[in-house]
Amino acid sequence: MKNKILLGIVIVLGLIQFIRPERNLSDDQTYDISTKYVVTGEVKEILKVACNDCHSNKTEYPWYANVQPVASWLAHHVEEGKDELNLSTFTKLPIAVQNHKLEETIEMVKEGEMPLASYTYLGLHKEANLTENQKKVLIDWAKAQMDTLKANYPADSLILKRRKKPE
Repeated sequence: MKNKILLGIVIVLGLIQFIRPERNLSDDQTYDISTKYVVTGEVKEILKVACNDCHSNKTEYPWYANVQPVASWLAHHVEEGKDELNLSTFTKLPIAVQNHKLEETIEMVKEGEMPLASYTYLGLHKEANLTENQKKVLIDWAKAQMDTLKANYPADSLILKRRKKPE
């Protein structure tokens, strides 16, 4: 019985290798954050190693992204990351949302919630483990972008409007 179960698992694992999720490779930068905001070389490098794989239109896939079920898990993970924040489409967002996303970035980096532990787990993407200095650079940069928005837009245009709950 154990041999049949093991054989079944091997067959299923073999068959799912033919399932290939769509990859995040468009690299469309038309509305990239750098088209509107100043992104220094240092910030660009931090974003590249710690953020862009999940929060842009260009993911650098590791070798294990070719193995199922890991490939599907990674595709889902990238999709969720882009739903939360996509630096490649950042300037398409309403100005209040851009301001809010910068504020969320500060909060997530301060609290150590980004990059996700699963991204750096077991030494994977070790370059994405931000040093205290890198965190400070990223936080200071995001604050400076928010200050630029405050200087160029009316204060009420930078506040997210609460949606009314249907009654």
